[in-house]
Amino acid sequence: MFTLRTATPDDIPAILEFWQTSAENAGRPQDSADALKSLLDRDPQALILAVDTDGHTLVGSVIAGFDGWRYHLYRLAVAPGHRRQGIATALIDHAENRFSALGATRSDAMVLDENVTAQSAWWARGYRVQEDWSRWVKPLH
Repeated sequence: MFTLRTATPDDIPAILEFWQTSAENAGRPQDSADALKSLLDRDPQALILAVDTDGHTLVGSVIAGFDGWRYHLYRLAVAPGHRRQGIATALIDHAENRFSALGATRSDAMVLDENVTAQSAWWARGYRVQEDWSRWVKPLH
């Protein structure tokens, strides 16, 4: 079993460690404590965690970002030993409820093309690839 809660600054080291083993990290800059602190300072409800019932073991995460205009989901991750237990579904549902409370009419999810496991989770929750858009990125550092 697990519970959902929002992240706090005290969780940052555990989140960074968790993402190293449970999240898709290929081809992306390494996450930093400063970036997570900035996220939590700007939007304290954005980073949702799934924690095992022991209250200490992080088993899932999703960032439900709202920039004042759009609603974005990214960094969905579930610990390999805890997959297929409804954690991703619960995280996505929690994020969508947050967005609905903020007035959202739709959300989007950032999913790597090669991450077939993640695509299955998003597909099961009703998300579809938007074929007429591409994501353009420019590293700033």
